[in-house]
Amino acid sequence: MKIRTITFDFWGTLLFDGPQSDNRYKRRRMADFETILASEGVPASATALDRAYDESGSVLSRVWSANRDLSGAQHVKAVVDALDPDAYDQLSPHARDALLEAYSRPALQVPPAVDPGALGALAVLCARGYTLAVVSNTMRTPGATLRKVLERFRLLGCFKHVTFSDEVGIRKPDPEIFRMTLRAVGGDPAEAVHVGDDTELDVHGGRAAGMRVIQVTDASLRALGVQAPDAVIKTLAGLPDAFLDAGALPTLHDRYGISREVLGNRIKGWLG
Repeated sequence: MKIRTITFDFWGTLLFDGPQSDNRYKRRRMADFETILASEGVPASATALDRAYDESGSVLSRVWSANRDLSGAQHVKAVVDALDPDAYDQLSPHARDALLEAYSRPALQVPPAVDPGALGALAVLCARGYTLAVVSNTMRTPGATLRKVLERFRLLGCFKHVTFSDEVGIRKPDPEIFRMTLRAVGGDPAEAVHVGDDTELDVHGGRAAGMRVIQVTDASLRALGVQAPDAVIKTLAGLPDAFLDAGALPTLHDRYGISREVLGNRIKGWLG
């Protein structure tokens, strides 16, 4: 069947953040939390907030391990609850909003890096008539903020729909988050490809939803073995021609054991 819909992961595929980013964001978040909570008469030292932030991470990990997610407001509540279980319910609506804003904005103040080939690749795929969407887990930065990050890099307008786990309560690799994204754009799993970097979340999750998968990785299909996706690319710049450029076919040839010409014609038939 021809491919009509392409979904994309966010972190590690479209945008990249280093392993120290959460610590950097943590300092900004907790400094603002200390000021906001003090204005509400809630004592909170930097040390206590640091500990509360880490304890909230344990709460998030338990939820995430079940492939479920919490909203940004629930993230904030988890931090405050770890500080004082009675404090959050006593905060004014203004203070709660201010805490959520403080929790959300660091990724805009110190934005992640974008794949330099992303905009060009998405523009080509849009011009070819594919329907594009994002389906991604969030970490601590809410989806509402990640939309602004996409907009900042001029990527948001390329997507017909964007699904973030904190907004729907489901995380990859649960196939339902892929399916709900496809339903939102009128897509069929048999006519869809997911593009992502993670073997468990993206490759296994997309496959469980009935989609084909392209993995962003430096590894070859042969090296990936039994967990191999349908194709690999090193960066998004290679995506538009991933199936059409004969130079990109050796790894597929290695996997399927048929000639490049036959495989090339077969994939061109998928893409129409």
